[in-house]
Amino acid sequence: MLTDRFGRTIEYLRLSVTDRCDLRCTYCIPKGFKDFEEPENWLTFDEIERVVAAFVRLGTRRVRLTGGEPLLRRNLPQLAGRLSALDGLDDLSLTTNATQLSRHAEALFQGGVNRLNISLDSLKRECMHEITGRDSLPQIMEGLKAAKAVGFAPIKINMVAMKDVNESEIESMAAFCIEQGFVLRLIEAMPMGETGQSAHYLDLQPVLENLRRTFDLVPQAETLGGGPARYWKTRDNAFSLGVITPISQHFCATCNRLRLSVDGTLYMCLGQEERFELRPLLRAGISDAGLEDAIRAAIELKPEKHEFREKPTKILRFMSMTGG
Repeated sequence: MLTDRFGRTIEYLRLSVTDRCDLRCTYCIPKGFKDFEEPENWLTFDEIERVVAAFVRLGTRRVRLTGGEPLLRRNLPQLAGRLSALDGLDDLSLTTNATQLSRHAEALFQGGVNRLNISLDSLKRECMHEITGRDSLPQIMEGLKAAKAVGFAPIKINMVAMKDVNESEIESMAAFCIEQGFVLRLIEAMPMGETGQSAHYLDLQPVLENLRRTFDLVPQAETLGGGPARYWKTRDNAFSLGVITPISQHFCATCNRLRLSVDGTLYMCLGQEERFELRPLLRAGISDAGLEDAIRAAIELKPEKHEFREKPTKILRFMSMTGG
């Protein structure tokens, strides 16, 4: 198993297959931004498979495909099939904005993707237009419908909760998820890049207390995936609510993950600058044993915690550059 210098076991890799996206969410990518990574610098599917296989040999059991918007990467279901076939990988999941999902849901399901997280910040068409930069809600709803139809379960809805933007919709989003059988995950906006630093941060602690009273929620003992959410459920187990609070109640002491960007950079923490470049090693012909040693060396760089509260303007890169 991979263990960092603070005793944390690293068993979860978030793998970005593209930094591009067809939306411009206000907390992620600025409108008009075009400085994306050049395709020749993207890791190929062969290189991605080599890296993930090395992580799996070292004890990683969970991989999440992310972006940008991962479904913009051509032939992504084929990559999913290659990764899901790796002996020792227990969980392959995908985070998507779902605008492309209706066309790819069946192929992803057949390719071995176990679970979906779908970004949906509002049920109001106008609000989603404001947040995402275009009229995206109808496509997202079609994607959700397709995902349910092919059998994905659980489907998690990721809602970035923002003060004076969509906070008034949180209860209605919970009711929608109860009706549809989805898991709702509320996420605090993180100050990453110019967009994240100008996001309408909302402390989720009082929001959680209100939802606990409204829906009679109790703590949920079992985890739903390998991420940092703390879960609550209704007493009849019909609904689960996850809360991700990197600012108001951070979870750095139990952080179990690394992020691999589309250009082969391992990022150790969303809120710090430590990184390790794998692409030059891969293209220089590094052996499998050497690749495993490189990953071990990268783990040693993982910091103890982020500094989002102490230094909210520190991280200049956008979320899509790191991998969600």
